[in-house]
Amino acid sequence: MSESPLKILVLAAEVVPFAKTGGLADVAGALPKALKELGHDVRVAMPGYGFIDREKFKLNTKVAQLAVPMNGATEQASILEGRIGETVPVYFVNNSKYYDRDGIYMYNDDADRFVFFCRAAMEMVKALNWIPDILHCNDWHTAIIPNWLQTIYRDDPFFEKTIVVYTIHNLAYQGVFGRRVLEIAGIENYQGMLPPALSSENQVNMMGRGIFFADVINTVSETYAQEILTPDYGEGFDWLLKERRDRLYGILNGLDYEVNNPATDPHIDQHYDLNDPELKLQNKLALQREAGLTPNAHTPLIGMISRLSDQKGFDLIGQVIEAMMANLNFQFILLGTGAEYYHQLFSNIKQRYPDRAAVHLTFNSALAQKIYAGSDMFLMPSRFEPCGLGQLLALRYGSIPIVRETGGLKDTVTNFDPRTHNGNGFTFEKYDAMAMYTSIVRAVETYQYTDVWRTLIQRAMSADFSWKHSAAKYVELYRKAITNRMEREYATVAGH
Repeated sequence: MSESPLKILVLAAEVVPFAKTGGLADVAGALPKALKELGHDVRVAMPGYGFIDREKFKLNTKVAQLAVPMNGATEQASILEGRIGETVPVYFVNNSKYYDRDGIYMYNDDADRFVFFCRAAMEMVKALNWIPDILHCNDWHTAIIPNWLQTIYRDDPFFEKTIVVYTIHNLAYQGVFGRRVLEIAGIENYQGMLPPALSSENQVNMMGRGIFFADVINTVSETYAQEILTPDYGEGFDWLLKERRDRLYGILNGLDYEVNNPATDPHIDQHYDLNDPELKLQNKLALQREAGLTPNAHTPLIGMISRLSDQKGFDLIGQVIEAMMANLNFQFILLGTGAEYYHQLFSNIKQRYPDRAAVHLTFNSALAQKIYAGSDMFLMPSRFEPCGLGQLLALRYGSIPIVRETGGLKDTVTNFDPRTHNGNGFTFEKYDAMAMYTSIVRAVETYQYTDVWRTLIQRAMSADFSWKHSAAKYVELYRKAITNRMEREYATVAGH
């Protein structure tokens, strides 16, 4: 009985291929496919943003009218249904007032918008008479759901056996709003359930409620799950996470190997795989020409695709970029946007070193794939990185990562040892500009040894960080959460 297929509803604010601003969308789009392949009845719910092309994705009406309790009254939603791939149903919560906009976030009524989405999703499964074993909530946008399961839905027999798994993708984004959101969500009378530190008179922290009320909490790498128990990484919640550490787990994000495959990628100039990594060179030469760099097979090309912020380590790069350009023989290509200070810094570097530095202050998905395929190395010196997608893509495409040992970077990239030739990248531990500089020097020097570098590329490309393994770990987590709930309920009954 314990191994019977699970019914899982994944709830997320963004899902590939329908809407994306970050890694959450990649997870919400790829994990359900992998769970489905393992034999589970998995479905996805997300807001029906107005910019989503209904015709392109062949969306059909699933529920024409759905009454959604909201702010002491009732508002109407409709539910459209689409598919991820051929098999995973995706339910879109539609309401023109909340979702007919150009973007996903950063609106004054974001609290209302995501409370409405969550409440509509809860009422939707009841309308469909589909009882989920697992409600898999993601980040602050869906953190109200575990709160509801312990309050307004506590005595609802429909959800009697439903478990909530709450995934933290980035603890820094917590969803902090004024207390009016409690009235909107219908939980203003349940403040006594919370510890004093979570029941502020002026603010409501959605992330904190998700952590406090969920049956199980996980984050997106094992190292980050340990890091967030400390004040340096806990974003003010290390105390709460320590209290809940018996329910806290780390599961590394995966990568969709069907979509991200250098043997079939439509965006790159030359297809290749780990058996013929020499073909990768053609992508490097094509990228150099396209980016205005001097085409040269022997000059190492370091790529970066990132938000330009201190969190991503750009303060370290800013300290040593002049020394790097003056003293090291390499080329550099950057793709991303962010702080204006870094826009100016790298624009200046591009002007001064036009044949060695290419800077694209935008985002272009096709160019991103060309950078993964064409670069020799991929730099990610992050201050913190819950999981990281860039280093997984770099490994997949044989671009050797240079990373700081934090979060998912530490869990996926091991330092190359020139004596044993073990390792799949170049790492540094201390968040320090010279420590990063030293790792870059080691990478550039190692590149000169052709046979060693070829082995590094093959080792990187042979690593398996696909969703297959991570999905299996999520299933284990789901079953563990169900077992733990049953044991707690049995203990409660026995205690009486």
